[in-house]
Amino acid sequence: MSQPRTATRTAEVMNAIRARLASRALGPGDRLPSIRRLARSLEVSPSTVVEAYDRLAADGLIRSRRGAGFFVAPQAAAPLALAELGPKLDQAIDPFWVSRQSLDAEPETAKPGCGWLPPDWMPGDSLRRALRQLARGKDAMLADYGTTRGPLPLRSLLARKFAAEGLAVGPDQILLTGSGTQAIDLVCRFLLRPGDAVLVDDPCYFNFQALLRAHQAAVVGVPYTAAGPDLARFAEAAATHRPRLYLTNAALHNPTGATLSPATAHRLLTLAAEHELTIVEDDIFADFEPEPRRGLPRSTGSPA
Repeated sequence: MSQPRTATRTAEVMNAIRARLASRALGPGDRLPSIRRLARSLEVSPSTVVEAYDRLAADGLIRSRRGAGFFVAPQAAAPLALAELGPKLDQAIDPFWVSRQSLDAEPETAKPGCGWLPPDWMPGDSLRRALRQLARGKDAMLADYGTTRGPLPLRSLLARKFAAEGLAVGPDQILLTGSGTQAIDLVCRFLLRPGDAVLVDDPCYFNFQALLRAHQAAVVGVPYTAAGPDLARFAEAAATHRPRLYLTNAALHNPTGATLSPATAHRLLTLAAEHELTIVEDDIFADFEPEPRRGLPRSTGSPA
């Protein structure tokens, strides 16, 4: 005799939560999605989620706090053992594995899609002159911490550059970081909570995946076309997952090389406004565009 449909749905919800615990998308003390939110995302009734949560609580995996919701129990996840975890990962898709392979590769190995430029593309002579000039500076320049926003002369230079592009940004509105990844990490720390959904392009820069996984975000891929994200799939994902952010390269897209078209950009901004979605643009290579882009407004992202 087959199981009742309700029992099957309850088991599906329990398995979905167990999978998040096993992958450490949810860790001890983390708050589980609300009953209505999880029911909406899994397309089940709220009563099914209530039954699943009650059973998981009876198994000791989660706990209920009156007026606050359900939380992962302290003993729900075993200590993380990297030596045991590493070999079991699917190396073809695991972003941390891809990052390690890229960083540890031999110097002559091509690294397409890595997000940094080859050394022979860089202005080596200019960098050496700048370093020599810095070395002749005051001791405080070499030893002291800088200001919280970064050097004022560089922020002022960037403000003038943005003004020429039509962005009214003052030096006090600019925060410099050591890399684009650090800037995105700060944005994630400020805007994301574990379990929040984030839209990314499919394919996207692999480090986006690694960074969002570290923040325990639910990553949702949207197919990327020659003109930008597939708008129909983007709208569907925004309505279904209610994402907090959309993380993208609008120009010189990594790894496809595509650039967002003006028509796609206009519709994308409209969808973002409809769904109260924040767009985070990794725009560090915008100056390498053959022609100035007409699409999303230039971001004020940090230099890489």
